Amino acid sequence: MRIQQIVLPVTDVEAAAAWFAEVLQLPVDGAAITIGWSRIVLQAATQPGDGVVHLAFNVPDNRFAAAEAWLRQRVPLQRNAEGDDYFALPGNWLSQSIYFAGPDAMILELIGRRRLPASSATGPFHGSELTCVSEVGLPSDDVVALERQIAQQFGLSPLSPSSPHFAPLGDDEGLLIVVAADRTWFPEQTQLPGARGIEVTLSLVPAGAHLADLAQGWVLSSA
Repeated sequence: MRIQQIVLPVTDVEAAAAWFAEVLQLPVDGAAITIGWSRIVLQAATQPGDGVVHLAFNVPDNRFAAAEAWLRQRVPLQRNAEGDDYFALPGNWLSQSIYFAGPDAMILELIGRRRLPASSATGPFHGSELTCVSEVGLPSDDVVALERQIAQQFGLSPLSPSSPHFAPLGDDEGLLIVVAADRTWFPEQTQLPGARGIEVTLSLVPAGAHLADLAQGWVLSSA
């Protein structure tokens, strides 16, 4: 599965676009941001969100150390309660991650996944090496029911075992991070998840699939 496009409400479109261009060195055309095969389209938020958005960006795993050094020079990294700011996950994840705050306090993540192809790039990292938006957080009042609906309509299954509070649905190229609406985001675990006004378009899934969560305010569709 691939996350083709995300319509992302923000309080200040111009300032958010400038942040993605300047901090993450991504191509920006007006309100549209390109990240590899993915696109983020910023729009003015019409009402306050109930929590913060989570997005992750894939980095070729063999370029992760260079990406980490690049990011540390640009923004503060988020830490867990033990003070760690680098996280490696074994098992089905086979990944390494760092987290940082974006516009509107959104929780952003760079993640390297060992199963994906390596990059031929060398030297200092540049934001143009980010390959896609690989995760979007979707809060729900019933994770189990939503997991079942996504499986039926979009054909997605968990990357790792799910729980009533957390279900990562998809694969290394694209994941829907379905979380309980009252579960705070890792790593700082101080902010509740939000996705009000977000519209997510997926590719490489069955045509015509569509889900909307009226309570949480997000929409999920196939391309």
